[in-house]
Amino acid sequence: MRVFIDLLWFFKRNRSRYLGGIMLLIAVSLLSLIPPKIVGIVVNQLANHSLTRDHLLWALAAIFGTAVITYGIRYWWRILLYGGSIQLATDLRTQLYHHFTLMSPQFYHQKRIGDLMAHCTNDVQAIQETAGDGVLTLVDSITTGTVVIATMALAISWKLTVISLLPLPVMALAVSHYGKLLHKRFALAQRAFSDINDRVQEYISGIRVVRSFGQEAWERKNFVELSRDVVAKNVAVARIDSLFDPTISVIIGFSYFLSIAVGALFVVHGTLNIGQLTTFTLYQGQLIWPMLAFGFLFNIVERGSASYDRVQSLLTIAPNVKDRPDAIDVTPNGDISYRIEEFHYPETALPTLHQIHFTIHQGQTLGIVGRTGTGKTTLMRLLLREFDIENGDIEIGGVSIYHLTLKALRQAIAYAPQDDFLFSATIAENIAFARADASEADIERFARVAQMHDDILRFPQGYHTMVGERGVTLSGGQKQRISIARALLQDAAILLLDDTLSAVDARTESEILDELKKNRAGRTTVIATHRLSAVKHADLIVVLESGKIVEHGTHQELVARHGRYWDMYQRQQLENLVTQGGGPS
Repeated sequence: MRVFIDLLWFFKRNRSRYLGGIMLLIAVSLLSLIPPKIVGIVVNQLANHSLTRDHLLWALAAIFGTAVITYGIRYWWRILLYGGSIQLATDLRTQLYHHFTLMSPQFYHQKRIGDLMAHCTNDVQAIQETAGDGVLTLVDSITTGTVVIATMALAISWKLTVISLLPLPVMALAVSHYGKLLHKRFALAQRAFSDINDRVQEYISGIRVVRSFGQEAWERKNFVELSRDVVAKNVAVARIDSLFDPTISVIIGFSYFLSIAVGALFVVHGTLNIGQLTTFTLYQGQLIWPMLAFGFLFNIVERGSASYDRVQSLLTIAPNVKDRPDAIDVTPNGDISYRIEEFHYPETALPTLHQIHFTIHQGQTLGIVGRTGTGKTTLMRLLLREFDIENGDIEIGGVSIYHLTLKALRQAIAYAPQDDFLFSATIAENIAFARADASEADIERFARVAQMHDDILRFPQGYHTMVGERGVTLSGGQKQRISIARALLQDAAILLLDDTLSAVDARTESEILDELKKNRAGRTTVIATHRLSAVKHADLIVVLESGKIVEHGTHQELVARHGRYWDMYQRQQLENLVTQGGGPS
């Protein structure tokens, strides 16, 4: 029952809805006492040969009127209670989604996408049932049970009532034991569902890789094993679930046996009349639902409790990156200064960056080059505050990025990431992602800058062409150029391009860079790349090696030093010659 206390915040917020529903449930319980009482009176009149036509019509009208009123009340309590449970599910999903948007990449490194999806679907559904069916069974089992038992004891025979209820403690003990087992097994079943959900999500996302390596059979085998595990754990839940009804039915049957056997003796000895025994038996029939509801209650509550624990375990994880108490909400602008003594990712012990010191002046272009894994992307992610630096600082315009709100900081930065993620939407919607109110002219303008306009016009529906999930219908170069157009449309003071020219040819790269010079005049641009042709025009180039700056300067200065940059430049020049069919014969 702890889950009801955990959900008290929601019940308080919607007190009028739930109080109204509970009052209507109580009204139904009271109305349900009327028909058995009328039937008892009619039976006595029949036994005494005093039943008249008018008495019978009055009794039938009273029963019919009670049924009509009960129908209307039941309609409204369903609207109130189930409407509230649907609102709870909406609130929880909103909380989870909002929480996910606040979490840093470290959170997503540790959590699986399929598991997070399972929390938002199956777990929320189980909690919704607790706030709907759970509240119903709790209130109905208590109110109906209490009202009926009180009426049986006070209006008919307290002795017969006590005798007929003797089996109930056994039912309470059995249901409590089943509930504990159910909680444990349902948590395992939900975890198994998360595992298979995550596997399906990975398989569908990587279907092209699976097929290209011919691993369909292995994936099927793996999926079958996971499915069997899910089935086994859900069957374990079903085994406990299936014990509730038979146990309650046996106890109800034994209770009926006691009431009929002892009640008949009371009638023989004149303690009760036949009408009272009939009414008592009908009231006892009305106790069947509260008893069943009691079993359902434990079933629903234990499922909801296990799921609520899983959801809360996510919501209680604090964001690793968040606004500091003294953060100012002012969009920064100016020179960018890096002063990083050492940085390592939370899950690694070795430093990714160390001894990083340089400044890029406002309006300049910075090139970051180096082999794969040297820390180029990390420099950009730290500027975006995807991770926090413990030993060092980054300033924009003389203000530490940690003294700015995340919203203000990221409004100043447009980012074209390395993975070129596109949404399952139209090309225009993907480009206008950061500015939903962008005009068609603006979208087309920046598509031209990114050298994507002509390609788009060749699609059947132009800018309204659906690109498919993750841009599956586009080539790598097209996805990169749409990503660049999306970043440019944001029109931010700082533009970060993380190896977003790797999949385009040399001519297209040159045209994009020329357009960037024209459109980014007076604003800062940072380009991380392994192709040195993309940064030849940069005002400052830093060369990273093992997370440390080994060289820095302009292209001409670095080539003249005959160092690491010169070596990379010579190799790429030779590669270009070979690609073009040149070189010594």
